[in-house]
Amino acid sequence: MSIQHTVKLRRGATVAATAVLALAVAGCGGGGDGKAREPQKPAAGKSQDNAPQPPASGGAASQAPTQVLATVNGEDGMVMTINSATREVGGFLTISGQFKNGGGADYAKTPAWRGNELTQSGTSIAGVNLTDKTGKKRYYVLRDTDGRCLCTTGIALIERGATVPFFAQFPAPPASTSEVEFNLPTFATATIKISG
Repeated sequence: MSIQHTVKLRRGATVAATAVLALAVAGCGGGGDGKAREPQKPAAGKSQDNAPQPPASGGAASQAPTQVLATVNGEDGMVMTINSATREVGGFLTISGQFKNGGGADYAKTPAWRGNELTQSGTSIAGVNLTDKTGKKRYYVLRDTDGRCLCTTGIALIERGATVPFFAQFPAPPASTSEVEFNLPTFATATIKISG
């Protein structure tokens, strides 16, 4: 190989190496303005995985559910609204809604909602049950392997005027059952239709 050919190869390698280095440096730069770039933030109200965000504790939900299956009154101005009763894959029935404190003071009698159920859930709505009058059967809220209810927990106080969401999950009644009674201590019984 001639010296002239070797010099051309080295020049070509040097040019290629310089080009790769320039691209690497440009890719690491902040766009050339000398300022550090902040990571993009998700749009307001949405997380990065598009999961719904829970409402702030004790505050109103950001968007009130539109469907109302039942509304019943409790003591001291408490109102319970049930928004959905949906059959889930795997033989479950999930009921969700909200509590609204329409009374003149904060409501602190939520421990009664636990009922006589001994669970690891602490303050919860574990005392809720469903009655299938047609099938003559009562359903209790499900528990996980640690004994915690598959329901809303941690509601110790509902401030005056506040709305707090809730849910409870039960074994699903037979497909032939389209209506059940929802029973939670301190509230009147609510008759609700099952969807799905």
